[in-house]
Amino acid sequence: MALKSLKKKRRIQVIAVAAVALIVSTGLIGYALRDGINFFRSPSQVIAEPPSEREVFRIGGLVEEGSLVRGQGESISFRVTDGGATVPVVFTGVLPDLFGEKQGMVGTGRYVDGVFQATEILAKHDETYMPKEVVDALKEQGVYQAPDS
Repeated sequence: MALKSLKKKRRIQVIAVAAVALIVSTGLIGYALRDGINFFRSPSQVIAEPPSEREVFRIGGLVEEGSLVRGQGESISFRVTDGGATVPVVFTGVLPDLFGEKQGMVGTGRYVDGVFQATEILAKHDETYMPKEVVDALKEQGVYQAPDS
């Protein structure tokens, strides 16, 4: 009789330890991912509902023609548009080779005092590719033109 009671007690302890381990691991995964998830916004969405200054997100659209200004060193400023709204962007660093005016781009950073402060800039990698989020935002504004095949 004592042996069955001991097995039952051990089984309950194993289940309790497994449950605690599951809860702790789920919490650690959530904590690790809190800064790793960056939501995409189009310029129109940023202007309509400006995110908090602490929120890191991705913005994408076309680099507005005539807006690219190279500053001192690696400092660059430009405006990104989806045809409905335009957001000024500042970036310090090396731009991708294919980055240019009237080209698709996606930037990661924060929106502070009406300016998107990018920490990373990505440009389309060939003549026909544009990130899906950028295409969707441009289609929503009615300015997307499919590349000639």
